[in-house]
Amino acid sequence: MTWNLKIENIAGIHRGEATIESGVNAVRASNWQGKSSFLTAIETAFGTETSLTEGQDHGHVELEIDDTTYAVDLARTNGTITQSGNPYLTDDVDHICAALFAFLDETNEVRQAVRMGENLEDLLTRPLDFENIDEQIADLKAEQKQVEAELERAQNAANRLPRLQEKVTTLESQLEDLQEEWDELDNEASSDSDARDELSNLRAQLEKTKTDINRYESTADRVGDELEAKKEELETLDVPTHEDLEDELEDLQSDLHEIERDKELLQSIYEVNQRVLEEDRLSLLTDVSHDMLSDQLACWICGNDTSREEVGAQLDSISDRLNSLRDQESTLRKKVNELQEKQQTVRDAERKERDLRDRIGELESQLDDAQTNLESARERKASLEAQIDELEDQVSETQDHATDLQSEIKYTEAELEDARGELETVKSEASQRDVLEEELESLRSEVEDLRTRKERVKRNTRDAFDSALSDILIRFDVGFETARLTDNFDLIVARGGREASLGALSEGERELLGIIAALAGHEAFDVADRVPVMLLDGHTGLDDTNIHHLVDYLSERADVLVLSAFPEYDAFEGHEVTPTNWETISYGDDVEEVVG
Repeated sequence: MTWNLKIENIAGIHRGEATIESGVNAVRASNWQGKSSFLTAIETAFGTETSLTEGQDHGHVELEIDDTTYAVDLARTNGTITQSGNPYLTDDVDHICAALFAFLDETNEVRQAVRMGENLEDLLTRPLDFENIDEQIADLKAEQKQVEAELERAQNAANRLPRLQEKVTTLESQLEDLQEEWDELDNEASSDSDARDELSNLRAQLEKTKTDINRYESTADRVGDELEAKKEELETLDVPTHEDLEDELEDLQSDLHEIERDKELLQSIYEVNQRVLEEDRLSLLTDVSHDMLSDQLACWICGNDTSREEVGAQLDSISDRLNSLRDQESTLRKKVNELQEKQQTVRDAERKERDLRDRIGELESQLDDAQTNLESARERKASLEAQIDELEDQVSETQDHATDLQSEIKYTEAELEDARGELETVKSEASQRDVLEEELESLRSEVEDLRTRKERVKRNTRDAFDSALSDILIRFDVGFETARLTDNFDLIVARGGREASLGALSEGERELLGIIAALAGHEAFDVADRVPVMLLDGHTGLDDTNIHHLVDYLSERADVLVLSAFPEYDAFEGHEVTPTNWETISYGDDVEEVVG
């Protein structure tokens, strides 16, 4: 399998193209020659990146896989970059999974979080936020109710089978006795046979009509009772209003997102500066003069003279602002949850109202049919009775027995035909029980799987992390014994038999743990089935030997692996991509130029 990639104005590449093969693909070049930009172009083709070349208004990338071409255009309008075209990935969950667990460049959020020693739960479970689990459960439960109703009808049919079978057997026996009696009587048949036949036929029709009348009356009563009950249920149903609910929820979610982003930014600023103060590393950022009363220094942001105490006071102010943002976030999240619950209540009531109205329509149609059939049957009964009265005068008393016997035979034949038809119908309905029970059990299992999905994903993620870590510890010579994800998704490292800070590890060790954490999400969400490629960049903390170990390990987890490589690295077993004919951006002393 060969992929063809064409690039125009993506990141640092003006124009370029290359082929990508199955297995390992190493983009070998020095700095500023487009290695990372090439990986960015792949991300753009998959729909997760919009990095347009600086100073350009339009960009384009094409990725040809087999007989399908995925083309993405980027455009800059009023400072905003927009994406159009047909990227490889279109589903939101696939986008999130690719960005977090397959595209392992230096800006990968999981790797960044490990570098900073942050909690990983939000990142490693983020795809769940886009799966609409509650909505899926509601749809499955509605389908489950429908299957339960069908199963109940099938069970009722199964319960009726013995009685219907007995009825058919009895009618067959009765018909056989009547036929024997008729054969004996047939030799004594005399005149008026035509009138007798007609009278017998009319009597059979009359008995059948009476049976039809009883059935139509029973059906009309049953349907009428259910119709009244459904109408009363509809009248008492309260469907809440939801005007502006969607807009209000969207506004609240937008406000919540902005507050979360502000909180995250302030948290980063606060933690870094607080760490500088706590570890007494001010000299890393500015000149410090130690006076008797306080340390004097130049602010490393604005350059103004200040003191350690004033810097600490400013950090306390930032901490207060963080606490205020957390309070706002909690309040907004509570309001969002309340609106979502109200939205679900409205949807349930609306669905119930639709179901009731549909059922009422069906019942009204059934009632109309039953009443129409009943009226027709009554008219037919009156007509038959009049015809029978007229014919009875024409048939002699000696023929009454034969006529009655023939009528009874015809009626029994008709009743037997109906009974056999009803028996076959009920058998067909009852035969669906096993299928319906399996379908119901499958639906219940799906609902239960969805309800426990988050906990299962978290457990699978921790298991996948442990498995990947075991593989890595065998391949790499690292300075820690083990690491694990806690139930709360904090990353804990053991070194020298004791828990150690991530900051005490080397840069390469932290990068390895970041990649392992991303691979845990890759395994838990089956990303290999969603995204056929894995990207690796920003691995300067690892030496040549460890890079080769890592590449060998990653190549087992994706059909295609693309990584950046410096010229001094040993050759990889796979395909080499060289940027010789690419036009890239070169950054010199305040000069931007295109180099071939």
